[in-house]
Amino acid sequence: MKKVIFFILLIPLAVFSPAQAEEKNNEEAIVTMAEVVVTATRDTQEIRKAPANVTVIDEKEINDSGATTVVEVLNKLESIQFTTFSSNSSQAYVDMRGFGGDNPYGKVLILLDGRRLNRPDMASINWMQMPVNSIEKIEVVRGPSAVLYGDAAIGGVINIITKKGKGEPKFNASVIMGSYGLHNERIGITGAKDKWTYALTGENNFCSGYRERSRYSAQGGGVGVGFSAGDLLNLSLGVSFNRVDYQMPGALTKEQMDKDRRQYQPDMPDYFMNAHSNDDGSDKYTNVNFGIKSFWGSFGRFEVNLLYGRKDLQGNIPSWYSYNYSDTYADTYGLTPRYILENDIIGFHNKVIVGVDYYYEPYEKEFYSDRRRTIKTSKADLERESIGGYIRDEFSILKSLILSAGYRFEETSIEGSNEDFSTPANDFTDQKNTYNAKAYEAGLTWLFGEKSKIFAKWSNIYRIPFLEEVAYFNGGGGGFLKSLNKEKGISMEAGTEFYPLENLRIGLNVFRIDMEDEIQYVGYYPTGYNQNTGKTRHDGGEVSLIYILPKYFKFFGNYTYHRATFELGANNKKEMPLVPKNMANAGLEIYLPFNIMIRSEVKYVDKSFLSGDNDNNTEKLNDYTLLNIYVYYRPSFGKFNITTFFGADNITNVKYSSFGLDYEQFGMPNFYYPMPGITFKGGISIDF
Repeated sequence: MKKVIFFILLIPLAVFSPAQAEEKNNEEAIVTMAEVVVTATRDTQEIRKAPANVTVIDEKEINDSGATTVVEVLNKLESIQFTTFSSNSSQAYVDMRGFGGDNPYGKVLILLDGRRLNRPDMASINWMQMPVNSIEKIEVVRGPSAVLYGDAAIGGVINIITKKGKGEPKFNASVIMGSYGLHNERIGITGAKDKWTYALTGENNFCSGYRERSRYSAQGGGVGVGFSAGDLLNLSLGVSFNRVDYQMPGALTKEQMDKDRRQYQPDMPDYFMNAHSNDDGSDKYTNVNFGIKSFWGSFGRFEVNLLYGRKDLQGNIPSWYSYNYSDTYADTYGLTPRYILENDIIGFHNKVIVGVDYYYEPYEKEFYSDRRRTIKTSKADLERESIGGYIRDEFSILKSLILSAGYRFEETSIEGSNEDFSTPANDFTDQKNTYNAKAYEAGLTWLFGEKSKIFAKWSNIYRIPFLEEVAYFNGGGGGFLKSLNKEKGISMEAGTEFYPLENLRIGLNVFRIDMEDEIQYVGYYPTGYNQNTGKTRHDGGEVSLIYILPKYFKFFGNYTYHRATFELGANNKKEMPLVPKNMANAGLEIYLPFNIMIRSEVKYVDKSFLSGDNDNNTEKLNDYTLLNIYVYYRPSFGKFNITTFFGADNITNVKYSSFGLDYEQFGMPNFYYPMPGITFKGGISIDF
């Protein structure tokens, strides 16, 4: 509470100006640049000045994609791959820079308007909690950002930025329909009046699913309001709500897929597996972000965000052998004040940002004997609290040469109790672990030409253990581990983004990330436990290309190479599971007369070892190539702009799986999660 009170006392600083603001503050001047980001440096900055491989996907690109979820938008970028257990996006998890593997959940930081969405337990976020029509843009920063964001920012950072409203009122409505009962309805209005801005969005998204029992349903909406008190003060409030209901069809053997790849997992008594005939979940989300920006002219500016998130999660998995029915209640309270000063030092441009991140996350999980929740069998009361301070400076040695450096310290505590009525050995009371971490980074960026750059960056990184890794409250034996430490690593990266022609952009990046003290389960249940025994290496390269010939066509493509290996123990130099070595995406947009556009896309994903196959001794997950084709027609009638489209994903009906399990090591066949075949989709949207 002392920490909370301290930060609350900082808030008045944001509304107090020690000097009259200049006519236009520095931030507003920067915003007028052609392409800017906020995620790479936690402040508005021209994209090419960031020492990182950054991609920005704007609202138009999202609408043109025909995507109904954030996963569909992101899955076409270099170095990004999603895998899913249910053939839909509800519980998909993301792999960036080869950090998919068997434990990907804490390796990529996901933000919503700058607030962490990552859960403190070992689970993916639900990607359907962000309706796509509420999104203004998505910023993707590849590579570690531990100094600015701390824990989990290892493979990269994805920041989903919602609409804020500007200009005259703009109304949008759209409907998308497609195969497997898909229908997606959206409505929204944005605009500004005097000193106020506003944005209101709502969405309904439903699909029966490619497989039996893979249905999902998502309803959500959000409202954003902003107030500008001249050049001195900006206030903003964003609130969103979402509910997602989903089913889980389970995995299939190759023999079962050959028979019917759309069935749910049947009963298999020979392998002690029950049918997935009644597995499902329901998630409810609330997100609140209140922001204050105070502009102090030549004295810089002060910003603070007050954050709140609420997750009510219900899981029903009767197919599992125990701990089948659960309710999870997880809250997130955050305060993130920061100060930015941008001035010249003896004629050299300098920009420094100093900030503090405070998060308090109470977590409660209850298990029951049946779906109706008549008898409680276990209850865990835990909390995760973290406070981190950081400083990052950018100093222009020359007009075209920027030196950046940063430092972060963070303290995180995990504490709580567990009462297990069915297995008292899992009980623990008022246990606590404290983790201290530090991060450093140094970067050098050389700007050349009008839009090009070359950069190099070194940094160290860390990951704080998940709640389940420290506290056993999901049925595993062991109580509360006092000996478990944080994971840590070193990252080295170099890259370039250059324009050999005015309309041709080429990107090239290479990286190496060495991790150590990675958490692994050593031994066998119930006597085994988590230990810091892992060491891995992630080498890779990313290539991207965009060429635009205005009024005629646009070509875009990217290629990613990943090699992720174990570097210690019996599996030394073996490849990590679920990390394909090669991935590629390419697309062509052709602009025709009469407002017609044709877009074709191709995606290739290489083979990878199955989950659990650490010794690389069984079959691989097959590679696959997907082809998508869409046709758009965009007429205008006065103030009305209409977009209609029709097309198909996986038009060649490739039969593939994004996830597979090595069960041969247990004397059983391997299992797979089949993905959808050809999927038709069409829609219409109206803007005025």
